[in-house]
Order: sequence, then C-alpha cells, then structure tokens
Amino acid sequence: MGVEMEKEKGEKGRCCELKLRVSETFDLEKAVCSHGLFMMPPNYWHSPSKTFLRPLRLSLFHDYANDDADDHHHDHHASRSHLVSISHSQDDAQSLRIRVFGTRCLSSSQQEVLLDQVKRMLRLSADETMKVKGFQDICGEARERNFGRVFRSPTLFEDMVKCILLCNCQWPRTLAMARSLCELQLELQHQSCSVAVSDNHNEDVKFSKTESQLFIPKTPQIKESKRKSGGQITTSDTTKADRALQMCCDPCQNLNKIYEPDSCSLSYLQFPEDIGNFPSPRELASLNEGFLAKRCNLGYRASRILKLARSIVEGKIQLRKLEEACDGTECSTNYEMLSQKLMGIDGFGPFTCANVLMCMGFYHVIPTDTETIRHLNQVYSRKSTIKTIQKDVEEIYGKYAPFQFLAYWSELWHFYERRFGKPSEMLCSDYKLITASNMRMKRGGTGKRTKLS
Repeated sequence: MGVEMEKEKGEKGRCCELKLRVSETFDLEKAVCSHGLFMMPPNYWHSPSKTFLRPLRLSLFHDYANDDADDHHHDHHASRSHLVSISHSQDDAQSLRIRVFGTRCLSSSQQEVLLDQVKRMLRLSADETMKVKGFQDICGEARERNFGRVFRSPTLFEDMVKCILLCNCQWPRTLAMARSLCELQLELQHQSCSVAVSDNHNEDVKFSKTESQLFIPKTPQIKESKRKSGGQITTSDTTKADRALQMCCDPCQNLNKIYEPDSCSLSYLQFPEDIGNFPSPRELASLNEGFLAKRCNLGYRASRILKLARSIVEGKIQLRKLEEACDGTECSTNYEMLSQKLMGIDGFGPFTCANVLMCMGFYHVIPTDTETIRHLNQVYSRKSTIKTIQKDVEEIYGKYAPFQFLAYWSELWHFYERRFGKPSEMLCSDYKLITASNMRMKRGGTGKRTKLS
C-alpha cells in the first residue's frame, strides 16, 4: 500500500505523532523554503498552516545494498511509505510536531529512521547547526534573514537523482520529471511490476498498447495542472481543521501519540492524491530503461538513473560510506576523495557533483551554471563565461570561506524572493514560472539585484 491509504473514502484516519526538539532560532518555513528542491515532488509546502508534507519510509531497506540492510530486518511492510506532516508545535516553540498518517504506533527503530530523515531534510544535526552559526557570524545579512539551512531530500539517493534532473534542463521540465517519478512509484504499488521488469537489464522490451496504458502519465509533460488558489482561509476554518488535527488520546512509547483525525484534516492540508513517494533504488533497479524514459519523459537520464540505482542495490556504490565521510571535522579533507568517486558515476559531471556535495554538507564550492553567469553579470557587472565563472565566484565569495555557496545562495535566493515573492507563499502551479526568461529584469524596472555587503 502507498500513502493513499489515508485518503480512501470511508476509511477513518489513523495517525501517530512525534515531537522533535529544535533550537529557539529554528524557523521551519526558512529551513524548508530555501532551495528549489523543496518545490520538487513529493515535497509539498502548505502555506496557510506553514506545514511541510511528503511521504517518508519507516525503513530504508530499499535504499541500500542487499548486504547493507540487515539492520532494517528486510521488513517489506515497514518499507512502505506513509504521509508525514511537519509543523511547529503550537504549545512549544522549540518543538516540531511530526504526524505520521496511516499507522497507530511506531516502533523505536521506525521512529529513529523517520526522525533521521526529518533531521536530514532540515539539516538539524549538531554539525549542520554549527555551520549555520559559523556562516551567520561572518554574514550579518544572512543572520538578519535567518538564512543558513538549505533544504535537501530525506535520502542521499533522492538528492543524487534530483541533481541529475536539474542538469541541462529547464526548470518546468525538471519539476515534471520529478512528479512523474512519484506518480510511477505510486503506480508500482498497485500494478503488477511484471509489465516494467526485465530479467535481462540489457534487453530492449517493447510494450503493447494495453501494457503501456497501465502506466499512462497523469500529469501532462512539462506543464503542471493548475489548482484554484483558495488563497485566504478564515479563522474559523483554521480552528476547525486544527481541532481535527489535535484529537489525541493515550501516549504510545514516549512522545509517540495516537489520534484519529476526522476526514477534513488531510483534505485541509491538500496533499496531492495522485503521487507517491520518490522511488527508492530497489524500486527503480529492475525497471526497463525504455519504459522508464517514456513513462517519466526522462530521455537520456533514464539510463543514468537506472545505472545509479543498480549500482547501489548491487553494493558498487555504498551510500552510507559516502555520507559517513562527511561526518565531523574531516568533512573538508574528504571533499576531493568524494568528488572523484562521484565523477566516476555515469552522468555526474562537475555541476551535478558540486550540487550533490552541497547537499552532503560541503559549502566551499559553488555549483555554477548559466544562472550564475547571469547573476554575476547583473549584480557585479562581470562578463563571466563558462571558462572563467569558477575564478569569478571565488574572487567574489572567497571572503566567506568555507561557506562560499551559502553566501552566493543567500544572495540569489533573496533576489528570487524580490522578483517572484516569497517562495513559501507561491502556489505549486506557479513554481514553473521561475525560469531564466522570467528572471530577467524588465526594461525600465528598478529591481537591480543586490549583493551582500
């Protein structure tokens, strides 16, 4: 079963709740709505309630190699996805309220796995918190805007795939591809996988019309379906929904609570009903390349994503060891080693590698592309080129070492906010408007980009 079990008509909702302590300066909205990754499905920000939602797994067995998953007990049911909502606790400013829909109780190991994913997305580790403080100490404007945590995915694999989707692609198509992969994940939960699975990875399987129709994309390519804004909600609506979400009963294992919200809770939060979780390496590894490319409009990326997934499942790429190399004080000294390992993966060029390493916690290298060139031209009057861009960004942002990326991204993200409004208040259907052509200032406009002082 996928996350849709909470949305089936007539079924009374089940949910358990966890609380996670955070610092008094932590701002969920700032931590989530800080990078384009938060806009990519299955991530969903509900602006009226300042709640973040997405499916998460209670076991990461599917994200590791066969010999690296023993401590996840090979529990297929635990590996399924549950819709999770994250918001600030109303009765405790230093706690996050985490609700897991579709289950009455979580074991201690399931709580640990789930909380680890939440901490990763929001960069809540002690190491990341120290980096935020270190950056804000040398960048007063970032401290004033409470900027420093850059959103990432709950798993390294999801970050790696999404970084592939970001490369050589316009933003609307990147969003559409991510959504298609999440639609596919939900479909694979309900349809027989035999249609898409080939025992021979090199076999070119052709599908009949009937077989192909089993996985017809629900979302038009490139375009996203528009939703009525429903913009403003009344206080009475908010109160009613909040009461529904707060119907808690007896505690179950420490902070793990059970409650049964009425049917309005999930509909109020408006999580899309036609997408699942982001697919795991194991879910993708056995798919046919031609099918995946066509179903999700991935083009040449399908081959690279499948090779990555299969290498992880077969143990050739060990995600845990990659992430462990970032722990503690040895992080910066391991950058070159990790960069070389990533560059050895098919499809991982300098831009993709730099983005992945940023997601892993390295901030001294700036992933550069045409948008970086445009930004430097508009703000610093630099006539940068692909050949000179790295030298130029180092000259400009080198004074913020080892947080050059955070300085650059703080400046660029602030421009996005001035140009399009706060990303946290945008409709999901408007995310696709953040394109290169829309970022250019109109003639006669006063909005020149501002640089950090």
